[in-house]
Amino acid sequence: MLLRTRAIVLNTVRYQEKSLIVRCLTREAGIKSYFIHSAFGKGRKISYFQPLTILDVLASHRNKGTLENLREISLGLTYQSIPADIYKSTIAIFLAEVLHHAVREEQPNPPFFDFLETALHWLDTHDETANFHLIAMVQITRFLGFYPDVSNKAESFFDLRDGRFTSHCGTEALSEPETQLFSRLLDLKFGSDQKLFSGTQRQILLRILLDYYAMHLEGFNRPKSVDVLREVFA
Repeated sequence: MLLRTRAIVLNTVRYQEKSLIVRCLTREAGIKSYFIHSAFGKGRKISYFQPLTILDVLASHRNKGTLENLREISLGLTYQSIPADIYKSTIAIFLAEVLHHAVREEQPNPPFFDFLETALHWLDTHDETANFHLIAMVQITRFLGFYPDVSNKAESFFDLRDGRFTSHCGTEALSEPETQLFSRLLDLKFGSDQKLFSGTQRQILLRILLDYYAMHLEGFNRPKSVDVLREVFA
């Protein structure tokens, strides 16, 4: 069937010399993978398939678990700063990899898609973005089903396995200083003061979040781009 939808590029794999397999999160059909014939050929815009690019597409979906086809492609949102800004483009590459490993649903989730689109527009239009990836990773857990239980947020420790604050320091619990850091992060919004954390504290929070994802998502792989992200934001 033919379907018009917005799509966010999560991952691309080169096929032979000129083609691509592009995995996208679509607003109307969830996760879909498309075969792009002659993606590097004349008339094609390879920039359309960069990490977290937002597209408007007309897609032919057979819904048989195989690669789908795109009939029409255009930019849904033209980024003004992300492609040229080393910090923002690194964030985009990292978050695309996180989403690629974390999101497996083929069912549509429009609120999740709308959140990501709004967040990416915010990233593109604001200058102070040092905490963006950390806040985004926290908010994404709301849609993936493991947002931290904050009902006992005053407790001294956060248990990564249980996803809640507790008075007991179990084997999977953060230390008190780490818990305090994590608690502060949970209160932040994209527009919050970006200087609340030092570079070292951001590194600690990034490690915590990656460990948290790994505990709650079976088969979640450590993003290869995390080392580049750490170097850029060191």
